[in-house]
Amino acid sequence: MSELNTFKALLVEETANKQFTLNIVNRLVSDLPENDLLVNVHYSSLNYKDALSASGNKRVSAHFPHTPGIDAAGIVVRDNSGTFTPGDEVLVFGYDLGMNTPGGLGQMISIPAKWAIKRPENLSLKEAMSYGTGGLTAALCIQKLEKMGASPEDGPVAVTGSTGGVGSISIALLKQLGYSVVAFSGKPEQTEYLKSIGADEVLHRDVLNEAADLPMGKERWAHGIDTLGGDYLSNLLKQIKSGGGVSACGLAASDSFSSTVFPFIIRGVSLLGVDSVYIPLSDKQHIWHRVASDMKLPNLQNLCEEIPLEQTPEYLKRFIQAKVVGRYLVNLKN
Repeated sequence: MSELNTFKALLVEETANKQFTLNIVNRLVSDLPENDLLVNVHYSSLNYKDALSASGNKRVSAHFPHTPGIDAAGIVVRDNSGTFTPGDEVLVFGYDLGMNTPGGLGQMISIPAKWAIKRPENLSLKEAMSYGTGGLTAALCIQKLEKMGASPEDGPVAVTGSTGGVGSISIALLKQLGYSVVAFSGKPEQTEYLKSIGADEVLHRDVLNEAADLPMGKERWAHGIDTLGGDYLSNLLKQIKSGGGVSACGLAASDSFSSTVFPFIIRGVSLLGVDSVYIPLSDKQHIWHRVASDMKLPNLQNLCEEIPLEQTPEYLKRFIQAKVVGRYLVNLKN
């Protein structure tokens, strides 16, 4: 395909008084870093890390001006490495994209070829970004539980932060795979939404903390997927059934937690860490082929709202304000 000279992008800039502004601007392709692979981005998605970058969090993005976007799906313009052919459709998730390398909230990205994978045959670019990093993380959480030996016969799986991107996709995937799901949320007004995507039961997230003053709680759930961290993770571990496991993948409530060893040495509970950013490319290829097969959701559109690039500043604020529901797909084709 022909190479663009200019493209639209979300640009986050730091002002003299240490504030951060978000604007949609025209940029030059020559502004991008020198890398082998140049991709025309058709779709991206919004994630919590994008919101942190867009708000000026220096632990995520050290230098500004900057274009966030840890996800991108598009068409190869050129590849000096010879890995891809112009016209190939590729997916990019994680590594440094959208952190300190200009990301998928711009119509063009320039990246190392080793960050990209070819789009699986049974998954369109739009579908891939409807899952995005949130969906990838959800799939990895479930796969971690499966590798530990989890099965639907074990009993219900608890999902925290259930209205968010990872939580919503986790619920839908678990239900499709035959699991019973208990969704925990601080948004009781979203109960019907959570049931519509697969939750069998919806509880307020504070129910987890009823075990806060106990060394151990009752055995209530077979396994768990935690996106919150902090006390929610601590108290979830106390209430997992013997031999169960919890996949931990988020820090929406806190980046730390405290725990006794009791869940681990009395009930044999496993705490499973899940990384979706720096895992080997072969592992990303494997999980995306699962997403395109047994983990492909027929109702994906019900979990995702499509927006144009121009609306991303407004929608990124929702993550900071804890108002996210489901996934946000960004259409960059226009």
